Amino acid sequence: MANTPQARKRIRRNARRAEINGARMSRIRGFVKKVETAIAGGDKKDAAEALQAAQPELARGVARGVMHKNTAARKMSRLSKRVAAL
Repeated sequence: MANTPQARKRIRRNARRAEINGARMSRIRGFVKKVETAIAGGDKKDAAEALQAAQPELARGVARGVMHKNTAARKMSRLSKRVAAL
């Protein structure tokens, strides 16, 4: 158990940050899922639009520190390749 005021504050702060970061990751996953759903449906126009919407969300996740930049780049690359293949 935390014994110092700093440690108690850090526990409170960590809980709040985990909540915020979890919401951010959930939002990113939602945008990626929209792209994957459009790809599965075979609609290139919808998939391209969803990809355009997902790109800034992935970049924002990197900027906010909830996702590694290589992870975001890999996801973007794979999604772009799949949309182009439609």
